[in-house]
Amino acid sequence: MSLCEIVRLEGYIQSTYLAVYPDKILLLDGGCHPDVAMVLNYIAVNLQRPVTDLKVVMVTHMHPDHAGGAHKFREQTGCLVVSADKQHQWYSGFGGRAMHLVDINLAHYVAKRQGRSSKNLYYPAHLKPDVKVKDGDVVPEFDEWQVLETPGHTDRDLSLFHVPSRQVYTADLIIKLRHKFVAPFPIYDPKVYIESLQRIKRLNPSNVMMAHGGELAIDEATFDSLIIQAPKHPRTIKDTIKHKLLWRRNADLSMFKRNRKK
Repeated sequence: MSLCEIVRLEGYIQSTYLAVYPDKILLLDGGCHPDVAMVLNYIAVNLQRPVTDLKVVMVTHMHPDHAGGAHKFREQTGCLVVSADKQHQWYSGFGGRAMHLVDINLAHYVAKRQGRSSKNLYYPAHLKPDVKVKDGDVVPEFDEWQVLETPGHTDRDLSLFHVPSRQVYTADLIIKLRHKFVAPFPIYDPKVYIESLQRIKRLNPSNVMMAHGGELAIDEATFDSLIIQAPKHPRTIKDTIKHKLLWRRNADLSMFKRNRKK
């Protein structure tokens, strides 16, 4: 029988989950930069445990609300930072650095929409994990937790499956806003994204823990609906700009043709 208690905390703009054991704690994602103090305070005050009981912080992907606190957690607790085994940094090169700043600004926008006070969300663009994991690996020091590669939102998204309870943390794979499920933004590879949804469906999880939307038992019909409604084309800032420019060009061309006929 598992001695794990999964606790959901309300982070700055996302839900943050702790897997609490009698002698160790796992943080299922790195959260935003401001979440570090909140999580450590919860461990010290609510759990009355030393913060050094936090042994591992996972980073499911590199967006500000999933990787923003990782390095700071390691500085303050000595924990391991664990993430996907990828050769290249997500925010690599000049374009990557620009996208890093864009994503931080998008996180500020989400916070404003949620009525949050403005806080510092800056974090390093390049992650330096202590351990890199691949599909099917177990989380270091937490053998009950299996790593699943579920890309599509980015190229390195991870989900975490708690085998004894069949609960799964899917990060941004599935998002629920109020009473509606939506696909995340961006989606870099729609085909792979759909395959990731299908994989989680096949797990038949008892509970799905989402970074945005809390936790919910999602039935087969809802998974089917998510798969059917999933975007069929990439949805990125670059593609959105390209689409708008193309639309503008076609609109200008149509106006030009109409003017010529007059």
